[in-house]
Amino acid sequence: MPQLKTAFLLFSLLLLVSAAQAHNITRILAGHPSFSTFNHYLSVTHLADEINRKTTITVCAIDNAGMSELLSKHPSITTVKNVLSLHILLDYFGAKKLHQITNGTALAATMFQATGSAPGSSGFVNITDLKGGKVGFGAKDNGGKLDALFVKSVEEKPYNISVIQISKVLSSDVAEAPAPGPAELNLTGIMSAHGCKQFADALLANADASKTYQDAAIGGLTVFCPLDDPFKAFLPKFKNLSAADKTSFLEFLGVPVYQSLSMLKSNNGLLNTLATDGGKKFDLTVQDEGEEVTLKTKVNSVKITGTLIDEQPVAMYTTDKVLMPKELFKAAPTPAPAPAPEKAADAPKPHKHKKAAPSPKSDSSDAPADSPDDDPADQTADDNAGVKVGTARFLAVGLSFCLGFLLLLKYTRIHEAMLRGNHVGRSTPIKFNQPMKDPRMKTGSGQILRALLSP
Repeated sequence: MPQLKTAFLLFSLLLLVSAAQAHNITRILAGHPSFSTFNHYLSVTHLADEINRKTTITVCAIDNAGMSELLSKHPSITTVKNVLSLHILLDYFGAKKLHQITNGTALAATMFQATGSAPGSSGFVNITDLKGGKVGFGAKDNGGKLDALFVKSVEEKPYNISVIQISKVLSSDVAEAPAPGPAELNLTGIMSAHGCKQFADALLANADASKTYQDAAIGGLTVFCPLDDPFKAFLPKFKNLSAADKTSFLEFLGVPVYQSLSMLKSNNGLLNTLATDGGKKFDLTVQDEGEEVTLKTKVNSVKITGTLIDEQPVAMYTTDKVLMPKELFKAAPTPAPAPAPEKAADAPKPHKHKKAAPSPKSDSSDAPADSPDDDPADQTADDNAGVKVGTARFLAVGLSFCLGFLLLLKYTRIHEAMLRGNHVGRSTPIKFNQPMKDPRMKTGSGQILRALLSP
């Protein structure tokens, strides 16, 4: 028991430490509208997920004005990711530490350097404590120029995450170099070639949903495609939807982030979809069941049966059924519980013994070979035991009644004898406070009965 208590306490402590270390950069920046563009692109490029997985990190946030300057150059999404990853330092730098840097300068590794995309030392950032309380930042491949200054601390969780604001985007020729964006995939072509032609045709026929899918594919997209047979069976329901609901349904089967199969297995819970918009949740639940991944809504559940493509930033999977959102379809009514089966007409009735039947010594071989739960052999044994107990009680009560009656009769005779003695002038009355010296009163029930019955 002491070992069990110790293990439980250690486990509880581990949970508390894990909870204390958890952070979510998207939620942190959501409370600061001046960083909304920076926050958006952290999500689009999936850098937010990488930040949240790190236990020690510093994010150098850029305000909306600084992001506008970067986006005015119309960089590809890959270039934006490279530039922003240069602003994510793989160490903790709070406001206090920035002003207490050893020797006044430090070289910090960044997420850009960790990806392997930055050659040499171009993925490092130089941090220098300047005179007058200022702190400068500059990319290592920028000729040592400190082109950005520390502005303020946005939020700090000591030695876990520090979010600070710097004055402008760090300049780096390597990070800003033009990079090809993800190849424009023919999403519906891939679906049609791998058993999801019915769904692909429905998507092609809906211009709004098709555009939503193609736009999402640039930043990240996961699609759950129903196979042809289940989608054919579903078509009557789909055709009954309004035009707007058809668009919402098609978008519901897409998730605006890249999710590999391993990520789906490890990230159980709710997922927003391309159809999620304000009050319209259109979400689904991912549940890992061993080697299978199940998708659920309050209407039904489906299983992922295969992979069409898994090349970041796009993943597409096949499902065995059509997943239906609760916003458009009703869950099937729960069937009423089946009535309890009536007792069979020829079922044996419970034994009711009015009299105790003499029973010879029973042999165990007389019992049924396969008795059900209410074993007749057990029932008979219980009934016989009950009869024996009842008979013994009846005899005891009867004997007590007889003894009481005889005692009453005996003392009545004594009383009559006393009256006769007084009437004839007997000089020695009977004294009841003295013990009776009647030789007939001896121990033993039979002798007591004879004494009581004698005149």
